[in-house]
Amino acid sequence: MSAVTTTQAAVALAPAEDPPQVRRRRRLSPGRRLPAARLAGPVLLLALWAVASAAGRLDPAAIPEPWTVVRTGVHLWTDGTLPNDVLTSLQRAASGFAIGLVAGVLLALVSGLSRTGEALIDGTVSLNRAIPTLGLIPLFILWLGIGETFKVAIIAIVVYIPIYLNTHAALSGIDNRFVELAEVQGLSRFAFVRQIVIPGALPGFFVGLRLGVTGSWLGLVVLEQINATSGLGYMMFQAQNYGQSDVILVGLVVYGIFGLVSDSAVRLIERRVLSWRRTLSS
Repeated sequence: MSAVTTTQAAVALAPAEDPPQVRRRRRLSPGRRLPAARLAGPVLLLALWAVASAAGRLDPAAIPEPWTVVRTGVHLWTDGTLPNDVLTSLQRAASGFAIGLVAGVLLALVSGLSRTGEALIDGTVSLNRAIPTLGLIPLFILWLGIGETFKVAIIAIVVYIPIYLNTHAALSGIDNRFVELAEVQGLSRFAFVRQIVIPGALPGFFVGLRLGVTGSWLGLVVLEQINATSGLGYMMFQAQNYGQSDVILVGLVVYGIFGLVSDSAVRLIERRVLSWRRTLSS
């Protein structure tokens, strides 16, 4: 009886075992998307610009204060100069972008879905990519004149190359097992393109589309300084002749806004179209 009592007392006095600790899983993903996160960088840059200008660290003749640039932009808008130049630039960029988009997608489909098309197209596009596009300007002026046609043609070339390269790479990267599955299921050529080719190529296509949108604005900056009578590039070129750095900055800010808005629009469309993907960005 005494032994039983001693054993019970020992059990009662023994320290309770600690509960098993559950290891917390490390979060390796970037986390939830922050609202208006893409504006943080431009806002920070603008704030640094304003602080440096207010502190007298920047030469006003070279880099005017932000408020001076805003006043100049408002003046150019109210007198009708800026709206006319913006509309002209948008028309040029939209025309060249539309032609380059169609050409890039069609060439990528023909090259990516046919060995004959790849043999005829891929090498030619690679050769075109190796030649600086802006270096073609003198030749295109001789061919097409110095009007609007050559400007639109150059923008189209700048746009179609990244769209073709990324779309063609996406097509080439489609798993061959999907092709075999489509053959087993007896899909027609049209059904194969619609159900397998297009979904598989969309991620690469949107990457090329973003690069093409940005390229259209980059090409426009240079082209509008060549025998142009209107447009943002022409406005900046004229301001350079008269030493108006504030007008030049107005043009650069407008170009930057156009580039940011167009890129954000493409990213929004991409997230909606590819909402079925589970990626870090989503």
